[in-house]
Parts: sequence; structure tokens; C-alpha cells
Amino acid sequence: MSLKTPKLTVVGAGPGDEELITLKAIKAIESADVILYDALINESLLKYASENVELIFVGKRKGCYAFQQEQINELIVNKAKEKGHVVRLKGGDPFIFGRGAEEIDYVRPFGLETYVVPGISSALAVPAYQGIPLTKRGSSESFWVVTATTKDHVLSKDVALAAKSTATVVILMGMHKLAEIVKTFYVENKKNTPVAIIQNGTRKNEKVVIGTIRNIQQVVNEQQLTSPAIIIIGDVVQDRVILDSISREVVQV
Repeated sequence: MSLKTPKLTVVGAGPGDEELITLKAIKAIESADVILYDALINESLLKYASENVELIFVGKRKGCYAFQQEQINELIVNKAKEKGHVVRLKGGDPFIFGRGAEEIDYVRPFGLETYVVPGISSALAVPAYQGIPLTKRGSSESFWVVTATTKDHVLSKDVALAAKSTATVVILMGMHKLAEIVKTFYVENKKNTPVAIIQNGTRKNEKVVIGTIRNIQQVVNEQQLTSPAIIIIGDVVQDRVILDSISREVVQV
């Protein structure tokens, strides 16, 4: 057992661009004895870790798990007691659909000190990188951030509630539910509402398509967009500002 105090720091790694990480997060990575990292982080961030750190990939892709959540929880406790400081490195912000709170709740009874470093959420940064303001005077007074899928693997009822509003709707983890999402907005007579879908947001291989509820499925199929991607629905999509940083081709329909 390590002589160091066992502790867990849950760290938000940001949306993908390695420069969109906080100084506090970098300091946590530098001080880690063990780093458990997810699939959505930019692995270049691991360069900040010490030479002696133990790196463990615990992420998932398309339902393929390196570890189940229960195993991750146990691994955090065991590694903290064995080596000291465990950093749980998660994409985006760990408290926005990141299960960071669940992991902290699990480890606290085992006597670990617990800390969190917020991250820049992909829900905010990815639209911004494409010049899409989630709120804009005259277009949108608020925005929803919704996960498409519940723990029971069905479309979240909040999507239907969001569709009734005039707010911008940002949907995470929604590509495999796109047909259901479109149907939900059709029910609210919003077939002409603008939609943007951004794959691999803020990364070099970012891809963007813009359409409407009426045709977005066709465009996605034509352009072969896949997860991970963020769906933005609302009038603000047509209020995109021109940014010199936008260098990728955007498919506009």
C-alpha cells in the first residue's frame, strides 16, 4: 500500500482540441500517480503526465466497453490505495453526462479524498467553434442540453419537452436516435427548423453538415456522419457568425 494519501481527482479534459483544457486540469494530470482515461479525450494530453504514471484506458466506443462502470469504480479505489493520486480523465465536463458524480459517490465511503476539475463542455464549445451561438437576442432566449438516450436505452422524454419550446436544443449521444428525434420535432410542426450536426467537434477531423429537420437524415446518410457528434436544433443555426478559424468544409443544404 502506498504511503501517499489515497485521493481521486475527476478531471474534465474538454471537447477535443488539446488547447481547450484548463491550467488546473494540467496540474492534476502532472501530479497523478495513475490516470484512468476515456475514449473521447485527446490522448495528446497524456504528455503532461509524469514518467512514472500508470496509464489505464477505460473508455468505450459504440457500446464496446474496456471496463464496465462497476469495474472502473473498484479500480479507482484499488489504485488510490496502492499508489496514491488517481486522476479520472473524462472528455468535456465530468458532471455533464460524464458519471463523475457517481464515481465520487462510490469512492467516498472508502476514505478517499475527492476533488473535481470542471472542463469545457462539448455542448458549448463545439457549436461555438462553428460560429453557432446557442443564444442570440431575437432568436433564442435559452437552450436545452439533453442526452438522447436514457439508461434504459430509449429516447429521453426531455427531447419531446425541448421540442415544444422555442429554445435551442443541443442533443448529445443522439446519432443512433436521429430518426426518433426528427419524428419528435415533426410532431411539433418544426420540419423547417434548422439543424447542425458536428462530428468530432473541435478536432482536426471535424465534419459539419447543416440542414433542417425535414432533410437532415438524408444529408447525414449522404455525408456518412457517425458518432461522436453533437446535434444542434434551432433558429440560431442560421445565425452562424463568420470565423477565420473555420477552415473545414461545411455541407449546407
